[in-house]
Amino acid sequence: MAGHFLRAAGGAAFGLLIAMRAAQAQVSDDVVKIGVLTDQTGLYADAAGPGAVEAVRMAIADFGGKVKGKPIQMVDADHQNKADIGATIARRWYEQDNVDIIVDFANSAVAFAVSELAKQKNKAILISSAGSSDLTGKGCSLNSVQWTYNTYALANSTARALVHEGAKSWYFVTVDYAFGHALRNDAAKTVEKLGGSVVGDVRHPLNSMDFSSYLLQAQSSNADVIAFANTGGDLANSIRQAQEFGLAKGKRKLAAFLMQTSDIHAIGLQAAQGLELTTAFYWDLDDKTREFTARYMAKTGKRPTMVQAGLYSAVTNYLKAIDKSGTDDGLKVIAQMKTMPIDDFFARNAYLREDGQLIHDMYLVQVKAPSESKGAWDYEKLIQVIPGKEAFVTPGESACPLLKK
Repeated sequence: MAGHFLRAAGGAAFGLLIAMRAAQAQVSDDVVKIGVLTDQTGLYADAAGPGAVEAVRMAIADFGGKVKGKPIQMVDADHQNKADIGATIARRWYEQDNVDIIVDFANSAVAFAVSELAKQKNKAILISSAGSSDLTGKGCSLNSVQWTYNTYALANSTARALVHEGAKSWYFVTVDYAFGHALRNDAAKTVEKLGGSVVGDVRHPLNSMDFSSYLLQAQSSNADVIAFANTGGDLANSIRQAQEFGLAKGKRKLAAFLMQTSDIHAIGLQAAQGLELTTAFYWDLDDKTREFTARYMAKTGKRPTMVQAGLYSAVTNYLKAIDKSGTDDGLKVIAQMKTMPIDDFFARNAYLREDGQLIHDMYLVQVKAPSESKGAWDYEKLIQVIPGKEAFVTPGESACPLLKK
């Protein structure tokens, strides 16, 4: 009897040991490897770029550099805002370099290309700085998460505020690729739903320098609002030139749907003052946002943009999900994230929906006048907190099949 008990106990212990080793082996190659694919030299480099790489580096360091006892490594690359280059880098990372997840993107066309590859390779992506709402709409996937914002949340919130202030007729200046189209279309739907009208449109190539012809067309429309469905260097150039042309004089307003701290810095308060916009991160909200901002500025000398702050949050929660699930299998980690409470300095009242969209509070802010700024990088004042359920598209309106089961 005793011998039988000892054999049984020994067998149970051996089985437990095997189970423990199997659980440990679920971290592939004994390393969790994160690839940061972003625009490091082009028109989105200030908003994402090297600052996004630093945000991921900070997240890894703050997590302790290991998860489930395995080291966390990071690689990064510049996709040059070209979908084919981005897809080539992603394929090499997935197939040869054992990268577990690719993050950031900065460009929606690149994000779509890599999302398709991730589905083929059964891998995962975390999107912070690519904004097309189609990424969690008709292009949604179990393999992808859109963490920081999307075009619907920005356009819906800003357009709603301006229409309620009396701006009824709109003219759109749109960057001519997937992101710009989505931003323009999402804003136009909100304007028309609230009784406003779109009186004209013009599209410009990515990375334009001269907006004079587009702005003259917009000016001749006599619209209440000239709305810029672009961002980064394109937005900075178009806003500066619009001010030089005097387009914001009188009752006419300029609207920027995706203007980040880096854009305001590039434009300057003199030209950007008074603009209302929606952001996913307001640095001066409370002690937690100020603490992260101070640490980030100590590393970079710049205030974090919303996509840089959001990327830190996304990577941190991804690592928490690996720790909780015991695996770095992309689909399983994302499924785990959808069950977890998400509450940090960035994501307030947040949860990860089945379509891969993080639902969280957004913030309507106004760019300060130079006389209101208290110092370097103090550019916005908070107008309104917008609950996530109001900011993002509702499940019933979404084109994502994952929400229509």
